[in-house]
Amino acid sequence: MNTPNSEQNNAVALRTRLRQARAELPEAQRSRGGLLMRGRLYTWLNAVREQAAKHGTPAPGSVAAFWPLDHEPDLRPLLEQWVQAGVAVALPAIRAAGAPLEFRAWTPGDTLSAGLYNVQEPAADRPALRPDVILVPTLGYTVQADRLGYGGGYYDRTLADLRQAGHDFTAIGVAWNEGLLDADYQPAAHDVRLDAILTPDGWVPEPPLLGPGAPSGRTIGSYVLR
Repeated sequence: MNTPNSEQNNAVALRTRLRQARAELPEAQRSRGGLLMRGRLYTWLNAVREQAAKHGTPAPGSVAAFWPLDHEPDLRPLLEQWVQAGVAVALPAIRAAGAPLEFRAWTPGDTLSAGLYNVQEPAADRPALRPDVILVPTLGYTVQADRLGYGGGYYDRTLADLRQAGHDFTAIGVAWNEGLLDADYQPAAHDVRLDAILTPDGWVPEPPLLGPGAPSGRTIGSYVLR
């Protein structure tokens, strides 16, 4: 039987189970998993930029990431590396309940403050960006890169709003391995499918922007996507 993502069909219980599973990850596993994901993202963006330079096409120059909440993968060391390498980094901010997110520029040392849901956000006077790559915190995922979030719908609204505005971007979910959903899971109509999911075990279904036949582990140019 298919299991639609709805309150009537135990979406709350599913989210609770997934939150518990990630909360129970041993600290050593969490630390190693975060290191692996940071390395894969760094390698992937370098490979994409190298490929764009080779073909004379625009390369991603800005990334929207996220400041981790409890038990989320910690990407912060990578964000500092990207800024040092000249990549523009932004963090999400909730402007109003139910509104799309705003991505505000961030650099190391910027003061953050707790917004709605206790999410750490850059100050309102920081420039707003329309990022080329959006890293999406992901609680559950499918092998087709469907995402189960936290139930607020902020990223679904934001991604849909950007696409409707004609903005071209790549959306990547960042999730623990334990978030893989059953094969019969059916996303809700409003759920926006992502371009890929990244877990400590690798890319699902494959690294985006590098063309078909570039699965996790294959050498692309001088980079190995593990």
